[in-house]
Amino acid sequence: MASITRAIILQRHEMKKTNEIMRTTAPRREPVRVKLQRVNAGFSETHPPDGQGEIWCARLKEALGTTSSDFVNASLFQLQRAAQLPCSGISELAMNASLALIEATAPQNEIEGALAVQMACAHSAAIAVLARFGGGSASEARAAALASAAARLMRAFSTQVEALRRLRHGSDQYVRVEHVHVNEGGTNGHRKHPH
Repeated sequence: MASITRAIILQRHEMKKTNEIMRTTAPRREPVRVKLQRVNAGFSETHPPDGQGEIWCARLKEALGTTSSDFVNASLFQLQRAAQLPCSGISELAMNASLALIEATAPQNEIEGALAVQMACAHSAAIAVLARFGGGSASEARAAALASAAARLMRAFSTQVEALRRLRHGSDQYVRVEHVHVNEGGTNGHRKHPH
């Protein structure tokens, strides 16, 4: 019992250290954004919101972890398709939210960038499915189907987050177990006794 308690305390201590590291990171700059100009019902051209095209392109490449303009263009197209809200056009707000999520993952290469795009698309799709619950007028079967679809999409997102973690840190997990022997009187054997 004491060894289990000690392992839990160590685990909590490690989590606190991780949370402290996450809180003390440098302040983040504003995420890269896009301005959309509608071409047709299913496609919009992306433009820099402030007109600074060269800086904007470099920021998009950095956000997606690439040096390839083609990778950026393909990723923006994929994000547009995922940011298309049901029964409406492409949402600039959803596009920019997806870009912020991608930039927060800080991809280091195209593989991590592609995974970040998939994560953003899965998140957008899950939120769109959850939004359909809106009026509460869905039949029981429809509500069950929507709940199932949303759960699968959120599970896919969680799996993608774990895949990114494994890609960056390897798939090994280490568990530190310490054995503590409790003697009579509740001491653990490491306490110094006064002479």
